[in-house]
Amino acid sequence: MRRLRNVKIVATLGPSSDDYNTIKALFENGADVFRLNMSHGTHQEIKHKHKIIRRIEKELDRPIAILADLQGPKLRCGVFKNGDVVLAKNDTFIFDLIKDPGDEYRVCLPHKEIFNVIRKNESILVDDGKIRLRTISVTQKQIKCLVEVGGKISDRKGINVPETIIPMAALSKKDKVDLEFACNLGVDWLALSFVQRAEDVNEARKLTKNRTSILSKIEKPSAVKDFNSILQASDGIMIARGDLGVEMPVQAIPPIQKKLVLACRHVAKPVIVATQMLDSMVESPMPTRAEVSDVATAIYEGADAVMLSAESAAGNYPIEAVKTMNDVAIEIENDPMYRELIDSTRSGQRKTVADAITVAAREIAETTAVTAICCFTQSGTTATLVSRERPRVPIIALTPLVKTARQLCLHWGAHCVITGHVDRFKMAVISAARAAKKYHFATLDKQIIVTAGVPFNKPGTTNIIRVSPVDEKLIFSGEQE
Repeated sequence: MRRLRNVKIVATLGPSSDDYNTIKALFENGADVFRLNMSHGTHQEIKHKHKIIRRIEKELDRPIAILADLQGPKLRCGVFKNGDVVLAKNDTFIFDLIKDPGDEYRVCLPHKEIFNVIRKNESILVDDGKIRLRTISVTQKQIKCLVEVGGKISDRKGINVPETIIPMAALSKKDKVDLEFACNLGVDWLALSFVQRAEDVNEARKLTKNRTSILSKIEKPSAVKDFNSILQASDGIMIARGDLGVEMPVQAIPPIQKKLVLACRHVAKPVIVATQMLDSMVESPMPTRAEVSDVATAIYEGADAVMLSAESAAGNYPIEAVKTMNDVAIEIENDPMYRELIDSTRSGQRKTVADAITVAAREIAETTAVTAICCFTQSGTTATLVSRERPRVPIIALTPLVKTARQLCLHWGAHCVITGHVDRFKMAVISAARAAKKYHFATLDKQIIVTAGVPFNKPGTTNIIRVSPVDEKLIFSGEQE
């Protein structure tokens, strides 16, 4: 199985996609990475989804990345007796510290710190700003509000207080428990919510002990301000536009998205564009034209991945949402303008031998008739550098390490293949040729580019590049007809 596009699709799993048949259908229709949202579901439920993904991975013989997304120090309301209530404009509604299920008059807000700092006449936003309330009176146990914009509020919806500064730790107690659980489970990426500074990432990295890669979610104004240091400390970035668009003026989000995507591309770190990309498909089998354009914009910008949240986790059409995103991606990448935009925005510093090898691989691919760039990698660095170049031909990332193959599934264009260990360059070329044939990237009469490092099985040694025939007879004979 191979994708007919380079951008990757991240699909969030939830009540609408928690069984084997649905998860398998999501993968077959285009999902490359599965997101496990630690804000919802028990550890047992998350473990069950993880087990299903690994079963599908084994059955289909394709590496699949799993991303665990920590809840973070986000304000969330408690649960309701009937799951949700509808608030109407000019209603009075109360947030309190009582743990009993909520109703149409009140709900628990289990964050004591907010009661100490919020003041009268400040805004409270619910569910990415869809519901707006204003505080009428505040005590240390109760916040009484007037509903300015009504709507449905349901269990554990996110709360934002853009006019209030709340002192919060980078990782909550729940996050630390979930982090350890996720690392022991064997997830490939760990997303940190509400990162504000590089120190937040460094704290999490100490706790992970290099068991997983760390992806920082940019959803606070302070994170945008300190983005360069956060990017340096992180292995990847998610532009979480929901909370970011609530905390900042909505008109500021598009230029911020462009800036952050380019910054990630320049340093060869994967970037996901997320939140409400096909939101109407929660209820409808068809997206709006504006949503399709939103997905297209992220692809034109060169993002590594686009993400589905509620669309695949809790919507009525999870498989259709993935298929739609896949179809949009294929269409956009076949547009000649896409290639012009990608080429015109390629930059970044090139200082090492590995940089030079990967640039040379792209340039050779652009001037000759090779059909793929095949890179052998231990740590994944070579493949990420090739991915940064956004070449016109497919990238086949070959590695003997399952962990590396899974993590590379998030990177633009990387078709990941798990190989046996090799100790000679000629055998590496043979493995590359076989992978190119197996996954229909090349036929016997074609050529491929192979990059590797000698000595083998040592990270950071990329120093060889070769244009090779796919025909094994020619490889062994050394003849290239």
